[in-house]
Amino acid sequence: MLQTNLTHILSADEHKQFIEQNENVMICCGRMGPMCVPVYGVMEELEGEYEHIEFADMEFDNPEAHVIRNAPECADFMGLPFTVYYKNGKIVKATSSIQTMDQIREVLDEKFNVIVEN
Repeated sequence: MLQTNLTHILSADEHKQFIEQNENVMICCGRMGPMCVPVYGVMEELEGEYEHIEFADMEFDNPEAHVIRNAPECADFMGLPFTVYYKNGKIVKATSSIQTMDQIREVLDEKFNVIVEN
């Protein structure tokens, strides 16, 4: 299990339920490595600001993470983490490698039509 304060998704069934039960979802699929940890930190920080979005992580090496690793939107990804954004159970954006807070905010604001006052 990843050492974050995010919701942990441990199985493909949990993944399916999570994206079906929540309208706006961001899931970061990675390891506790130097490219992933900063993304988890940004997600933990933004979680309180973006109340209409559910944030979670999934361990990349978990066999159940095939639901993200094998998604067509992630087919060409070379670096971790794989970060996937879902709206109403469908992938609306996927990114790979380290992302800054500004890059993540841009996706959240664009894809989930939620503007947060700073």
